[in-house]
Amino acid sequence: MAILRINNLTKNYGRIRALDKVSFDVPPKTVFGILGPNGSGKTTLLGIIMDVIKASGGSFAWTGNGLAPNDLRKKIGTLLETPNFYHYLSAERNLVIAARIKGRGEGDIEKVLRMVNLYERKDSKFSTYSLGMKQRLAIAAALLGDPEILVFDEPTNGLDPAGIAEIRELIRQLYKGGKTIIMASHILDEVEKVCTHVAIIQRGVLKTVSSVAGLMETSGADETATLLVETSAADNKALKNILEQLDGVKTVTESDTDLHLVCTENITGETINRYCFEKGIILNKLNVKKKSLETRFLEITGKQSDK
Repeated sequence: MAILRINNLTKNYGRIRALDKVSFDVPPKTVFGILGPNGSGKTTLLGIIMDVIKASGGSFAWTGNGLAPNDLRKKIGTLLETPNFYHYLSAERNLVIAARIKGRGEGDIEKVLRMVNLYERKDSKFSTYSLGMKQRLAIAAALLGDPEILVFDEPTNGLDPAGIAEIRELIRQLYKGGKTIIMASHILDEVEKVCTHVAIIQRGVLKTVSSVAGLMETSGADETATLLVETSAADNKALKNILEQLDGVKTVTESDTDLHLVCTENITGETINRYCFEKGIILNKLNVKKKSLETRFLEITGKQSDK
């Protein structure tokens, strides 16, 4: 049972088609990433499903155990823009105002401040917060009223590595607590580390939708699917010469101490090890790397920039 169903969503801005008949389902209790370059249509899609933007065509439906639309909306928390709080007020006071605007959640303020690890700074002015703290406070505001679904647009945008790590860990904890999280991002590493499912959008077109694990296990229909291998031996030049002759090894490049292989996915570590042994070379290192989301993203979208 999907918690959100999107059917042929289309959005035109004059002659520019920001979304082109996008369709997919979001399973409940997942971290569903909408991945694509800047300008791919991610923010437009989130704006439509949150009724901020009107679609040019298609439809979407939230499903919530028979709840009426207005009741279901109360089960959704959103972070679609840069956090917007009163700089001269404390975190706690800002959340009181946010709860009164929402008409719910004033009794949740202490709980959500603890959830985002800001309770000890609840009396500090918003202006004294770091970017990561400001983003966590925005997520705390989204959590008021205990929504079952959270919708985040680029939740780590503009943060330093420490701030990114804070938000990632918070998203993991919210997921473990049973929330459904839909988040747009252009950062491959972010999606790979926190999302369970992903939809890849390029120039408004849905390229694929899958679980993250399933996406990285799936080979392309052509020969573009790749495996990354690090290896070395006592004589790396001799090793390089024989590996370049192994069917399925696409490229071999040298670093100071290792060789880096790009192979088709029919190649395994056992294949390489046996082949080298038969050629009289003993490997002292063989590291077969799991396919990254970046590899699959480039396979699906191609290597050309959207710009």
